Amino acid sequence: MKGFLITIGVIILVIILTVIGVFGGWFKTWFTNKVEWVDQKIEDRTSYDTMKKVEDTCRSMIASYKTDKATYEMYKTSDNAEKQSWAEQAKMRANKTANTYNEYILKNSYVWEGNIPDDIDANLQIIY
Repeated sequence: MKGFLITIGVIILVIILTVIGVFGGWFKTWFTNKVEWVDQKIEDRTSYDTMKKVEDTCRSMIASYKTDKATYEMYKTSDNAEKQSWAEQAKMRANKTANTYNEYILKNSYVWEGNIPDDIDANLQIIY
């Protein structure tokens, strides 16, 4: 008898929550937000503006990385302490850019769906 009353109580609770959800708009809101999110992903995949923005950002980070890496390579073996300091600073900037770039590529990989343009690197190497 006690188990039967608990089962009835649970069934009534589920019915009440369902009614509140339907009339309160919870289910509709959740469903609408999910549909809008999917629509936005489709739009991003097909949007030229999104693709252009991501590619331009990647190219900018690649240029910054290459500049800092070249500066590091140029001054890392210098006898001048100030120039070695420049090299270390350039190395830190290059590594920061590489980390930021690699995260950015991961977050925006859906834009190309595996077809990254030839001039966009899949990742930038950390300088050790």
